[in-house]
This record gives sequence, structure tokens and C-alpha cells, in this order.
Amino acid sequence: MNLDQLLRKEIQDAVTALFGQQVDGLQLQPTNQEFEGTHTLVCFPLVKMSRKSPEETAKAVGTWLVENGTQVERFNAVKGFLNLVLRDRVWLSEFESIFSNRHFGELPPNGQEIMIEYSSPNTNKPLHLGHLRNNFLGYSVAALYEAIGYKVNRVQIINDRGIHICKSMAAWKLYGKGETPESSGIKGDHLVGKYYVLFDKTFKAEKAQLMDGGADEKQAERDAPIMQLAVDMLRKWEQKDPETVELWRMMNSWVYAGFNATYKRMGVVFEKLYYESDTYLLGKEEVLKGVESGTFFRKEDGSVWVDLTSDGLDQKVLLRADGTSVYMTQDIGTAILRFHDFPRIEGQIYTVGNEQEYHFKVLFLILKKLGFEWANRCFHLSYGMVDLPTGKMKSREGTVVDADDLMKEMVHDAEVVTREAGKIEGWDESELKVLFEMIGMGALKFFLLKVDPKKRMLFDPNESIALQGFTAPFIQYTHARIRSIIRTAEKLNIVPTAADLAKVKVLQPSERDTLGVLCQYENRLHEGAREYSPAVVANFAYDLAKEYNKFYQNVPIFKEQDPDPVQLRFRIALSHVVADTLRKAMGILGILVPDKM
Repeated sequence: MNLDQLLRKEIQDAVTALFGQQVDGLQLQPTNQEFEGTHTLVCFPLVKMSRKSPEETAKAVGTWLVENGTQVERFNAVKGFLNLVLRDRVWLSEFESIFSNRHFGELPPNGQEIMIEYSSPNTNKPLHLGHLRNNFLGYSVAALYEAIGYKVNRVQIINDRGIHICKSMAAWKLYGKGETPESSGIKGDHLVGKYYVLFDKTFKAEKAQLMDGGADEKQAERDAPIMQLAVDMLRKWEQKDPETVELWRMMNSWVYAGFNATYKRMGVVFEKLYYESDTYLLGKEEVLKGVESGTFFRKEDGSVWVDLTSDGLDQKVLLRADGTSVYMTQDIGTAILRFHDFPRIEGQIYTVGNEQEYHFKVLFLILKKLGFEWANRCFHLSYGMVDLPTGKMKSREGTVVDADDLMKEMVHDAEVVTREAGKIEGWDESELKVLFEMIGMGALKFFLLKVDPKKRMLFDPNESIALQGFTAPFIQYTHARIRSIIRTAEKLNIVPTAADLAKVKVLQPSERDTLGVLCQYENRLHEGAREYSPAVVANFAYDLAKEYNKFYQNVPIFKEQDPDPVQLRFRIALSHVVADTLRKAMGILGILVPDKM
């Protein structure tokens, strides 16, 4: 049994002894920081069996635990909340177990398999700030599931076809004059994105001109020459017109080269790539089968729809009147193909912004109506958008914060902050380059992951790079400080053993507080996976670094005269485990921690 399980058992024993009943689902939670203790029992559910007030019930349980149990040293009751202070020996026993387990926080395979989709960009523009949150979130949730024993398949669907892709193609055909990444010196995804923005500017001008001539807005949008060219290209592409397909392949190849460079710097990987140009045909087949079975229906213009009004939704188009596909079509095909390719997966998680919540509600319902039982095991990991001080990003207007530019800026800022701190004497430039990359990318990832995914957030580069506060550089610096302590201990030949830990009798408050956070690591991993929230791990890493820093300030490790060798070895052992755990926790966020800084 782990610590929480042992404590729950003793609380059950207390309830049985005091009130003569068993209770299901004890509500045990972390203690609020303003009160003493690490575990809090919510006693309101016990009132009916105790026939006492909530506070009297809490005091009765607390007294029994102190007098009869082995875990609790003292308690404080605040209304119906029983805050428990555990005995030093309990923490030390737990730490002995952790210290002896070099794989602490790395749970063994549980035989389960899951798929997580993230990134999934369009091939008509470079990745931007929103994609960074998406990629870091999906990658980190995948790492969380791996940490608790799952086999994880990281995938993405590349949206490489459709009218949005043809818009860039149309603008390049009209204005490109043969421009390539090589001839222009522009990264491939940026070059294609340039023509996507040019399409929008041209389209708006043509639309305005048509409206000035008397056309209504819808007619002007339809009749704008550059839009007609894009629509014609989409039609030709689906008819496999050689010239159109060749242009499509060429421009997509530019984008893929650009994406790969961006992903490499992000530090994200994928086990398998799916392409909309492959999966939309399977989706069309399923839609047509649905028409035959009566699940879907055709309108007079030939378009295919599904009626979800009886489910509280609306009607949704699945095939246009001209037979071309929509996003929903390819998503149907992709979902089916994935369960065919990976038949052992428990389910699949789609990491997509919350503006697509309705889309996925419809998708999962359609799959269920088509008879796929696994539709109930699909989950939309919905996350809030990233705002800027200047407002919302718009790709077609060229107002996004480009991912490549932002990563470059963050690494530059890391260099500025680190050089200003003045602690890099003796470093050569190659070492510094690695350090600046580690700090800059760590700051960016941590800032985007420390907020609960469901929340909308404002990105602040200056706040993210700070060496103090709730930031990655603070945690990275703490790890580097600990590694320095460990190097000093190694020079002094101080090598802690499990036998040393068994001799420790009393803990300092800051040691107890550090252990209180450390011992929750595996619980936080499970909580983070359950909530699909790397923010749980980010908060854990910060809390652990913060408590260790308090310990470091309050308890001298090498500065004591005639130090107790047992206490010294314990503190070095604690430092070892905290450093390893910070490295593992930050690794789940995709963040590296330096050994010196």
C-alpha cells in the first residue's frame, strides 16, 4: 500500500470504531496551504452516521487517529475539514521506498493502448502560436499516458486538400512567377503562407469591386475571379487533373519541409501521419453507404446531409452538391482508418481548439449512428485559444504570431536574461547555445502548459522567461542548483544509502514539506492523465522546486559545524531524488533541465 492507501485504511478503521459503520468513497484531498497538514478529510458526509456537528465529527476522527493509529501525529479541525499532520516516521518510510526505487514515477506497462492526435495543420500556412499550444499539449498528454503505463500512438491528420489549400495555389499561379523556397530564400511553409495572405487581399479587392458594381455580398464572393479559380482547382484536383495535382504536390512538399524543421525545434514527434487526401475517399464511401442505409439523405441539389435534430443538434452537410467533400467527410474516414490500423487502442484523443467542440460532438454522433461502437471511446481534448495583447490572431490576414519567429525570439530573450545574470563564466559558446535553447524553449512550453487546457490564456513572453516565479527558468535553475550540491557531495565522497535513511529520527519542517510534495508525484501523474491536463504536472514541478528552495534556505547542508553525518546523507539523498523527479516531471512537459546554469 502507498501512503494515501494506508491513511485511508486507518480513517476507515476510525469511522468503524467510532460510528459502527463503513463509508464508501472517503473524501481525502490536499490541505489548503493556509492550514497545517498535508491531507484533509472532508467530514460532512460522516455527519449522518456520527450524529454530531461537522467540526465535532472531525475532532472525534482526528483524536482516534492520533491515539490509535500509526500515521497521524496531530490534527486541526476547521468546521467539517480535518487537516492531518503525519508522523515524521511515516514520511521517512515513504522516502526510503522512493529512494530505493530508481524508477520512481515511471509506472510499468499496463497493457493498454491509446491514440493521441495533435498538430494537424493545414498545408497553406506556417505553424503559429496556437499550433504551439496544440503541439505542446498533445505531446505532453501523450507523455503523461506513457508515464502511467500506456502504449501511446502519436498521430496527426495533415489537412492537405480542400478549398483553403487551393486558395494558396490560385494566388501562386496568378502571381508566383515560378517563385520557390530556393529562389526566394523563404522557408517553404512561409512561402505558401505568403500566397494564402495574398489570396485574401486579392479576393477582398475583387469582392469590393463587384459589390460596387451592384452585386450582393454572396454573389460577389462567388463571382470573384480568384475565388472561381480556387473552386475550379478544387474540382480539377478531385478529378485528378495532372497539372493541378502536380502544382498541389509541389507546394505541399515545400510546406512539409518547413513543418519538419519547426517540429524538430519544438521537440515533438509522431508515430504515424495521416493525410486528408487519402482519408477523404474512405469518408465519401461511408457517407454513400449511409445514404443507402437511410442514415443520411440527399437534397434536391444532390448534396448529402445527416439530420441530427432529434439529438438536439441540426442538419449537417457531408457532401456538397458538386460531390466534393467537407471536413466532416474526411474526419469520418480518418477515424475509421485509425481503428483499423490500431485495433488495440482503447480510444483516440483529438487535441483541437474549443471552437471545434460542436464539430466533434457531431462527428462522434455520426460515427455512433454508423454503428461503430468505439465512437463512445473518442474524446475531444478541447483547449482555449491563446490571445495576444493586440487581439485575436487571423491567419488569412497575416496577423498571426509565427511559431518559428516566436521560438527564435524566446531563445534570444533567454540569452539576454542569462548574460545579464552574469553566471556563465568559463562556458564556451557551443555550451551557451545549448543552454539558451533549453531555457528559451522551456520557458515557452511551460508558460503554454501551466494553464488548465480548458482556459483561454494571454501569452506574455516577458513573464515566461523570468528567473523567479511560476516559470520554467525558476525550476531549471533549481535543478541546476541541486546538481551543484550533488557534485560537491561527490567530491566530498558523501554517498547516501538506504541504511542511512533508516537512522533518521526527526525532520525539519522544510524537509517535511518537501517530502509532502515529493510523495504526491505519482498521484499527480494519474490526476494529470485523468484530466488531460499537463498543468497538473507543471504545478507539481513548481511546488516541488519552491519547497526545495525553502529547505535550501532554512537548512544548511554543508555550512554546519560538525554536521550530523546521518542528517547530511539524508539531505543529499533528498536532493538527489528531488533533482531526478524535477527532471522527470519537466520531461513530461517536453522540457529539458540543465545541470548547471
